[in-house]
Amino acid sequence: MIPITEIIVLLAAYLFGSISSAIIVCKMMGLSDPRDMGSHNPGTTNVLRIGGRKAAILTFSGDILKGIIPVLIAKYFDFSALWLSAVVVASFLGHCLPIFFSFNGGKGVATAFGAVTTMNWQIGLIILLTWVLIFFIFRISSLAGLSSALILPASTWYLSTESLLPMTLMSLLMIWRHQDNIRNLLSGKESAFKKKP
Repeated sequence: MIPITEIIVLLAAYLFGSISSAIIVCKMMGLSDPRDMGSHNPGTTNVLRIGGRKAAILTFSGDILKGIIPVLIAKYFDFSALWLSAVVVASFLGHCLPIFFSFNGGKGVATAFGAVTTMNWQIGLIILLTWVLIFFIFRISSLAGLSSALILPASTWYLSTESLLPMTLMSLLMIWRHQDNIRNLLSGKESAFKKKP
């Protein structure tokens, strides 16, 4: 039997994830397209640099909701753990490779966090604490995101083994999306947020 509901929700999760919060927020606030400014990444960190805190908060909230809403729908229909985690990945892929914006998307950290936390709050808490700890120490957003991506498979293995394969694939994709940041980190060129005096 073809899992019609699961396939529909999976496609909807990708399409919903394809709505770029960064581009929409910047356009509504009269800011430059984030793909043409700063790091050229349509994500929260770049929007913060371009438009300030308010624009960044709106972008972050939109990106998180793109992960939360599809997973809540999947939970409503009582999807199995494997299908639930597939919806998580679909939302993430939509953000990274949005069909509405020529497949030029962000790195997916916020969307992945929203989706994973809705799937399993304990895994989400581990990811959040990892991000906060690394950012607090180094003040580098990309390093915090990479650290969260690295901890995701281990925490999933411990707390939700049925979701291990999809979460591992998402982790690898997230690391791949950060390849420019990795090069900058290795060469000492990655920018850090300065602590306020």
